[in-house]
Amino acid sequence: MSPSGAEVLRQIKNRIDEVDPGVVREQVSNGAVVVDVREAEEWSGGHVPGAKHVPKSYLESRIEGAAPDRSQHVILYCQSGNRSAWAARTLIEDLGYEHVESMTGGFTLWKDRGYDVETPRTLTPEQRERYSRHLLLPEVGIEGQLKLLDAKVLLLGAGGLGSPAALYLGAAGVGTLGIVDNDDVDLSNLQRQVIHTSDRIGVPKVDSAEETIRALNPDVKVVKHALRLGPENIMDVLPGYDIVVDGLDNFPTRYLLNDASVRLQIPVVSAAILGFEGQLSVFKPYEGPCYRCLFPVPPPAELAPSCGANGVLGVLPGTMGLLQATEVVKLILGEGDPLIGRLLMYDALAAKVTEVKVRRDPACPICSREPDAISDEEMGVFPDYDAFCAGAH
Repeated sequence: MSPSGAEVLRQIKNRIDEVDPGVVREQVSNGAVVVDVREAEEWSGGHVPGAKHVPKSYLESRIEGAAPDRSQHVILYCQSGNRSAWAARTLIEDLGYEHVESMTGGFTLWKDRGYDVETPRTLTPEQRERYSRHLLLPEVGIEGQLKLLDAKVLLLGAGGLGSPAALYLGAAGVGTLGIVDNDDVDLSNLQRQVIHTSDRIGVPKVDSAEETIRALNPDVKVVKHALRLGPENIMDVLPGYDIVVDGLDNFPTRYLLNDASVRLQIPVVSAAILGFEGQLSVFKPYEGPCYRCLFPVPPPAELAPSCGANGVLGVLPGTMGLLQATEVVKLILGEGDPLIGRLLMYDALAAKVTEVKVRRDPACPICSREPDAISDEEMGVFPDYDAFCAGAH
């Protein structure tokens, strides 16, 4: 005769260590990792302060993210202490954890004792459905999705690079997207600038982009900057944003952006396209090189013609813009290995990706000075980059 469920649970509890909630309060300050194994809906209703959330159904695949060291002290809890007992057995007998306990009485007893409860900010039911595929990723989850919703990203240009980047950052739930562009939609844009449509020819690009993004994801706030970025306004536009997506098409403004972003310590995800080739890098001030380290002076005009003069494959900015969006998401989440100190070069005709290392220049006129060395008077004063770039040619 098979044992009842209650008998099986009793046998499991006999094979694990249980700990009183009062002891758990003390152990947290001693470095124990407290893990809530309940489902997301239970967690969002309140949890033990400082606990990490790993639903029991994902325990085997996600526990290492919460407790990477199998020798560390791990305390599991659920609502009543039953699921956490099963989970403790799994960690000990199947995954090799050495010091695991289950909290007696679970979260119910914790609350009954009057102990502190942390109620997390969470997602609405609609957001849970919209971002459901993100929530399945341990690198994102609810915490990561909330980071995306709180993030403020500035896109310089709503053109070939800015269009795909804006679409996918908006779809991903980046909460605030600023867009800088002073042009109107033109028929020649539509071969590659996929955020715009034929019926919006003549409409300001910031308005067209806003309409598309809002239709795609109403969670996203679009801040429109219908202007041409210059030394007179860049320090009014950039502050407040977490990351800048560089879709610029000229060297003077790129050098200006680099100077300002280094002073403000704002990372820039930069891409460039021409013909069938693209380049991509991440310039994070003081953690890697800046744009001037990579290009101390602009290349000769014959080596860097404009897309308007030489053309560009329509799908290429889509490829590079999506790579920019990917780097932005990684920076927001704090996951992966961003392209800091690396330049990625993509040849669409050869279907080939090449990467080269880029190092900080100790003599760089921009990033060799620490932020504290820049006076308040200097913050908004910039060289004449038009003259600088013209002189270099």
